[in-house]
Amino acid sequence: MSDKQLIRGTAIMTAAIFASKMLGIIYIFPFQAIVGLEGLALYTYGYTPYTIFLSLSTLGIPIAISKFVSKYNTLGDYDTIRRLFRSGLVVMTVTGILAFSLLFMLAEPIARQFLNPDDLDGNSIADAVFTIRMVSVALIIIPVMSSIRGYFQGFNMMGPTAISQVVEQLIRIAFILILTWLILDVWGGELGTAVGFATFGAFVGAVGSLGILTYFFRKTGRYLNDVNIGKQPMNPDGTKPAQKSLPAIYKELLAYAVPISLVGLAIPLYQMIDLLTFNEAMMGGGYTQREAEQYFGAYSQAVHKLVLIPVTIATAMSLTIIPTVTAAFTTGDRTRLNGQITQIYQIIFFFTVPAAIGLMVLAVPAYGTLYSIEDIQIGAPILQFYAPVAILFSVFAVTAALLQGLNRQKVAVLALLIGILTKLIVNIPFITWFGPVGAPLATAAGYILAIMVMVWAVEHFAGFAFATVWKRLLLITIFSAVMAATVVVVRFSMAAMLGMDGKMDYVLVLTVSVVIGIVIYFALTIRTGLAEMVLGSRIQRFIPARFRRN
Repeated sequence: MSDKQLIRGTAIMTAAIFASKMLGIIYIFPFQAIVGLEGLALYTYGYTPYTIFLSLSTLGIPIAISKFVSKYNTLGDYDTIRRLFRSGLVVMTVTGILAFSLLFMLAEPIARQFLNPDDLDGNSIADAVFTIRMVSVALIIIPVMSSIRGYFQGFNMMGPTAISQVVEQLIRIAFILILTWLILDVWGGELGTAVGFATFGAFVGAVGSLGILTYFFRKTGRYLNDVNIGKQPMNPDGTKPAQKSLPAIYKELLAYAVPISLVGLAIPLYQMIDLLTFNEAMMGGGYTQREAEQYFGAYSQAVHKLVLIPVTIATAMSLTIIPTVTAAFTTGDRTRLNGQITQIYQIIFFFTVPAAIGLMVLAVPAYGTLYSIEDIQIGAPILQFYAPVAILFSVFAVTAALLQGLNRQKVAVLALLIGILTKLIVNIPFITWFGPVGAPLATAAGYILAIMVMVWAVEHFAGFAFATVWKRLLLITIFSAVMAATVVVVRFSMAAMLGMDGKMDYVLVLTVSVVIGIVIYFALTIRTGLAEMVLGSRIQRFIPARFRRN
């Protein structure tokens, strides 16, 4: 894949993931207004176990399929690709049904791990069980849907995945908001019922996404098969090699898939640790269960959604670079491989560092604008500490993807285990000592150790020198600090003038601060030439002549 193709694929995926994430943020505002922080906590009780079971049901096979397809597409062995894909759909159907059955049956034991049946202050176990069972239905079809996405991505066709993601999110959100509003505000139903049906939106959205992917497969996927049918590499003597058996195919695929599955569980596993320990640690620090659930709802949903916004580029690149790096590594093109690694890290830092720092210094107006003003004292302090973790999320996702492309999945798994163990050890002490902000601090500690291991592995196995990346990161950090200092002055000056008595005050402060921050950051990076070094010479087309570097 050329650099232009890499940037194009990343742009498509970034646009789709950013749109999907933004939709996920936007719907949280009215959703929280309907169900409150306790409703958000209950929503998390269902989604976190579901995410774990989803990863286990797919075993990382959808992403591994993209890597597998990319490798055999490079080798010209289309017969192996076709046979794997067909059998993979059957396997994913079976594992999805098994995962659904298991989660549905284990709903009550899981709920009892984080809720006290004797404590009537807060959500009940029955509500949590209903929520878990409702979301579990999505496991029946999402593994199949994800496999089709991986097939397209392996051919560097990002459009079907991008469109299906946006459609899935739109349908899910519409279902959640309309049905929740009807149950609570029109029909006078219970909170547990409303949130349970809200989680069922995952299944409804997945059905819509599967329909889109089926359309693209009929239109494009069959064309790929028809064009390449019967094509496969030949032996030196002109004879056809023996057909690769399905057991051999799956042995190779699982060698990719299992590590990918475990690494893909990173954020859900960290969230699962919070799910099992947050309330207990908070109540040990003197909070009631209701108060603990309010903080947990803000931390796990409202704040977490905001923190993931800067991570969208990393998420997109982690999907696009696996087939890209695999192709370069398979052909032994070290020059292109090192160039791609440098470009990937530069782009990640260029966007995520200023976004995370900006979110940190604007935590109060951001939370006040997007969520309830009455909850600012709960959510804003958590956001201040959690925002910088977005940089760690991004670096972890991209570095893990690089290691997968280099066939060093085991190192990524080892790094993940080190990070998870760190989080597990320090989470309760940190929450006990520092209150609710201890949870994101514990997450940061785990990710830092994991990233250190993975960065060493990239240097060692790819022969990659990070010197250029560190230099660019230093410049990006300096410019981000200048931007942040200016934004802080603007924020406090406007707050003093406005008084911050109503929601529009927060909206105005946030809007003006963000605009000024963006202008300052891009002015610095453009005038110094950093933007062109990172994004390429094409960036000049979008810059007015008077602002271009001389």
